Amino acid sequence: MSMAVSGPALAASKKEDSCMHQAAVVAAVQQARLDRVKEREVPAAVKAKAIWPESFNTAIPLVTPWVYEMKMRDVKKNDLSAAWKEMCLAQ
Repeated sequence: MSMAVSGPALAASKKEDSCMHQAAVVAAVQQARLDRVKEREVPAAVKAKAIWPESFNTAIPLVTPWVYEMKMRDVKKNDLSAAWKEMCLAQ
C-alpha cells in the first residue's frame, strides 16, 4: 500500500532536514572553535569532517563569524546548533 504525502507535510519535512543539516554545520564550527582552529582555517577543517550534503558547505563562511564573535565561555556553555535549529524552524 502506498501513502501519498501532502505538499505541506513534504515541505515541512524538507525544512526539518535543511534545518538539521544547518545545525550540524553550526555544531562543527562550534567544535572547531573549541578545538582552537584559527578562523581562516575553519572552512577546510569543517569540510574535512562534513556529515551533511555538500550543498550545505556554503553555510560555513556564513556561520563561522557568528560563532567566532562570541565569547569563548558562551561557545563552551551553549548548544549553538540547537539554538540555530530552533531559529531555522521558526522561520
